[in-house]
Amino acid sequence: MVNDFLISFIRTAVPVAVGAVLAWLASKTGIVLDADSSASLTAGVVAVVVAAYYALARALEIRWPWLGLLLGRRAKPVYEVSRTSKGEG
Repeated sequence: MVNDFLISFIRTAVPVAVGAVLAWLASKTGIVLDADSSASLTAGVVAVVVAAYYALARALEIRWPWLGLLLGRRAKPVYEVSRTSKGEG
């Protein structure tokens, strides 16, 4: 269970890190905005880039499983279904 937690954490953290780096690189393009607009735009860009990167990486991983490396690990976490989540109990 700890191993699955670690795998899921890595596969979430890597797209967030990639999104943050890409947003940071985008901020270095020389566009000057006021502080409030810049913070909002940066947050929005990071969210969009992270979501797009994760979606693309998962789509590629479905076709070519070795590309799970784009999410930090090829291994996928295995989630156990508890009895209560099946509607029992």
